[in-house]
Amino acid sequence: MRLIVAAVFCLSAAATQAAQVEEALIDAQTREISKGLRCLVCQGENVWESNSTLAQQMRGVVRERLEAGENPEQIRAYLQSRYGDFVLMEPPKRGLHWVLWLTPLALLLVGALLLRRTLLRWRDQSAAGPASGSGRLTEAERRRIETELARLGDD
Repeated sequence: MRLIVAAVFCLSAAATQAAQVEEALIDAQTREISKGLRCLVCQGENVWESNSTLAQQMRGVVRERLEAGENPEQIRAYLQSRYGDFVLMEPPKRGLHWVLWLTPLALLLVGALLLRRTLLRWRDQSAAGPASGSGRLTEAERRRIETELARLGDD
């Protein structure tokens, strides 16, 4: 009798342990999938971090579908078909979405080229010296400066 009670106790403990491990796995998968989905109400947050009602419902859908045996890609595809590409935190790299991925790189490249051109122009101007060429004042320029200084001194 004691042996039967011990066996039932051990089996129930093992079943509880297995359910907890399975539950932790589903929670971890729900978290990972939800972090890759955009909250459609908050828009700046992912579904996992948002407290909106829609985000809670979306987490519930993700969890239900995981429990039903779907893999993360199937769940993302379902939500994407329902809400569009906007629901994904990272837009897919296809079609016009390439513009989203390449625009920052293109702007950085254009900025670097403009900076290089400006720096080269400054270097060339400093190597050439002042605009008058030799860097020395002509006699006419020297007289004009003296005249202006004398007029300022008289005022």
